[in-house]
Amino acid sequence: MTKVTRCALLTLLLLLSAHSARAASSTIGILVFDGFLTSDVTAPIEVFGAATKKAWFSTYKVVVIAATKKKEVVSEEGLRIVADQTIYDKHKLDVLIVPSAYEMDGFLKNRDLVEYIKRQNQSAAWLASNCSGAFLLGEAGVLNGKRATTWAGGENDLLKAYPKIKVQFDQNVVIDGKVLTSNGGSVSYQAALELLAKLSSEKFSGEIAESIQFNRLESAFKRPK
Repeated sequence: MTKVTRCALLTLLLLLSAHSARAASSTIGILVFDGFLTSDVTAPIEVFGAATKKAWFSTYKVVVIAATKKKEVVSEEGLRIVADQTIYDKHKLDVLIVPSAYEMDGFLKNRDLVEYIKRQNQSAAWLASNCSGAFLLGEAGVLNGKRATTWAGGENDLLKAYPKIKVQFDQNVVIDGKVLTSNGGSVSYQAALELLAKLSSEKFSGEIAESIQFNRLESAFKRPK
């Protein structure tokens, strides 16, 4: 191997190494547990997963994190997911997204889970919740003094459980500081796109909305009958 060839090979390896470092520099973690509501999880996976394929968001990756030591969980609607990691693994997140379930009491009493959210709140750039996932953020103290929402119709329950939260009524998505909360369900798409805009730009978020045809859904509701 000539000196020139060795130099070229070394340069290529350095470039590949730099690209790998950039590709893994930021992590979006999506929490899952048995009984989670499917769209609360699949919506952000689709939105952010599509975005990571773009050069402007290629430094992000999406991981699914189980709230128990077992990685396999099943949604309320029967979707089986095998998580990448669990809350007991060591990892650093830039974004944590918390979903909901119809029965949240057991999760709110899970001290390991609540402490995990508290730790992530100390270091992550953003925390987000869909639907009744706001109750977990409330239990962890993340929403104290902040404007927030939960599922449509559940605002009074959130206010009663956590009076320090400035609960907002009849709003799909609420952003206060580094925390985003939403109604969940189909609104989880809107929430993910709004968070994507914060992490990148309105233009890039609009690009993803168009690629997954979310913009067609919005226009459909605006069509005259």
